[in-house]
Amino acid sequence: MSTTLTQPELSLQLLNQWVDLGWLRPLDKAFADFLWQLDPSVSGLTLIASALVSFQVSRGHICLDLAGTLDNPNFALALEEHPYSASPEHKQLLPNLQLQGISLIELQHCLRQSSCVSSATQATAEHKPLVLAGSFLYLRRYWDYEQSVIRHLEQRLMPIDQPENQLRQALNQLFPKQNHSDWQKVACAIAARRRFSIITGGPGTGKTTTVVRLLALLQAEALTKGELLRIRLAAPTGKAAARLTESISQQVQALPVSAEIKNAIPCEVSTLHRLLGSRPNTRHFKHHQDNPLSLDVLVIDEASMIDLDMMHSVLSALPLSAKLILLGDKDQLASVEAGAVLGDLCQNAEQGLYTAETLAWLEQVTEQKLVEIQPSTAGNALSQHIVMLRYSRRFGEDSGIGQLAKAVNTQDLHSIKVLWNQKFNDISQCSINDTTDAEFKTLVLNGLNESAQGYSYYLQELINTRPNRNETNWVVYEDWARHVLNAFDRFQLLCAVRKGAFGVEQLNQQISTWLHQHKLTDAADGWFEGRPVIITRNDYSLGLMNGDIGIALRVPYLQQGVVQQSSDPFKLRVVFPKNDGQGGLHFILPSRLSHFESVFAMTVHKSQGSEFAHTALILPNQKNPVLTKELVYTAITRAQTHFTLVESNKNVFKEAIKTQVNRLSGLKDIFSHKNAIH
Repeated sequence: MSTTLTQPELSLQLLNQWVDLGWLRPLDKAFADFLWQLDPSVSGLTLIASALVSFQVSRGHICLDLAGTLDNPNFALALEEHPYSASPEHKQLLPNLQLQGISLIELQHCLRQSSCVSSATQATAEHKPLVLAGSFLYLRRYWDYEQSVIRHLEQRLMPIDQPENQLRQALNQLFPKQNHSDWQKVACAIAARRRFSIITGGPGTGKTTTVVRLLALLQAEALTKGELLRIRLAAPTGKAAARLTESISQQVQALPVSAEIKNAIPCEVSTLHRLLGSRPNTRHFKHHQDNPLSLDVLVIDEASMIDLDMMHSVLSALPLSAKLILLGDKDQLASVEAGAVLGDLCQNAEQGLYTAETLAWLEQVTEQKLVEIQPSTAGNALSQHIVMLRYSRRFGEDSGIGQLAKAVNTQDLHSIKVLWNQKFNDISQCSINDTTDAEFKTLVLNGLNESAQGYSYYLQELINTRPNRNETNWVVYEDWARHVLNAFDRFQLLCAVRKGAFGVEQLNQQISTWLHQHKLTDAADGWFEGRPVIITRNDYSLGLMNGDIGIALRVPYLQQGVVQQSSDPFKLRVVFPKNDGQGGLHFILPSRLSHFESVFAMTVHKSQGSEFAHTALILPNQKNPVLTKELVYTAITRAQTHFTLVESNKNVFKEAIKTQVNRLSGLKDIFSHKNAIH
């Protein structure tokens, strides 16, 4: 075995070289230094593994796959993401551990001997920085999170006694009979019988409709007993919370139930951070295992955005007696932070791996034959708690958006080519040489037509609907601000990357300059009326959450609810929607905002939980590791009425579709290996 990999000093020198090349973060090297300080006799191989496992977390993985690292060290260091010199000295630095004669058994043995590493069986009793579980190496914190999530979910994998006749009657009242399998009805039945359930499905499949009817069913049952369920609704971001608040408010009014039941269903949706009670500048929350949430039912929308840390926090704070219902699209991008919890749990959702017992019960209580699936012997306990909604009511057979999203999700390049050639009215391509092309400028500023607007639309609406300067009724200014915010949602440019000509940072400045040149704004830099901004970090003092979008508007000075008259009463305020279910607004001085950026362009990750009438995705002109089918799918499904693909290199789109996110985690493997059926 190479001495570099046994002697700690030489391994630390190697890690320094990797940091200099950009293959590792300084933080990863600092973690290895920390372990060396804890135990100067630690092996060099353990230090290299520790730096690599730290780096994996930054890439969204929960752990380091030791076998995979030995087979392909370049993947562990993500070298495909970093152009590096092919000079001989750099080639010598490549961590080709396999060629240096290390086997998986030797690597595992080396780690087990380390005073810094616990085995999975001893991890509870010991408090060492690393945990070795088979061929996976974890940072201790993420091992604890994963075990916590598994433990809490296992406690919930038991059906609740539910009178079948009563449930059948309630389902028939809420769901009219259909000619095909009603998966919304199935989802409602499963969630009514479980303390934990997942309802997944693509856009327009009715996740919100289903959960509103479920809440009506549960609340009606409670009211017959003289009780009232404490129901809370939450989402990962402020934008997702605001959208769900609006959607649920509309759905509740359309329910075929009494006013008493409607009034018992909450419409206000909070962010998860607000729900749990964030403690500023810490990772901790007010609510936890020793101070649980006071509720009976918790519904979380956009669950694909929940990372492992947050899922651990939610489950720890949730009373075991309470129901947890997760809503989300399993095929969307996973969270920015480590973990892909919804994707891991829903890996078999499409197959519908229900046992004969579960399937028979479902067909009995829903009074329908589920022709799409057959009884399965492969289903585990978790599979009986998951339902995938299969029919989109937003995107029909004539919808290019719906068919394009499906083809991208199944990586069907042939169907994608056919779809572009069919000239659907709601999807389009824009081929450019670079981002200064006139065609791209026209798309961003003016859009394609009345149903596919650009940014000039909301700015013209800002001007055309502005209240008279003599207006003294503050309500008029609030209505105007809401109108401008809604008009801004008519178009959004999405980017795959932050840096470079095709990235968020440069495009935000470029678009701002274009709008100023066309006299749609009075400045191109700094604060100007009409500037849209997105909050990038929670600000509890202002009541703003990461992802909230606001627009700078000139409004009069308000004191004690009265518009004040002065020589120049109109000042810029940034207007943000409140997540209060009442259409409330925040009017905030720009000087009070600390963490924000312009949002003419935003990353696809930031767009999750949002919808825009017209969405355009601009791809970089060369292959990039962040380009995956999940990213493209998420961008497409942000569009309500029109999607435009902007590209300068057609091969980039094809390569993105071929690439699938694969986040390493023990969650999917653990649940897939559990055979107990409940």
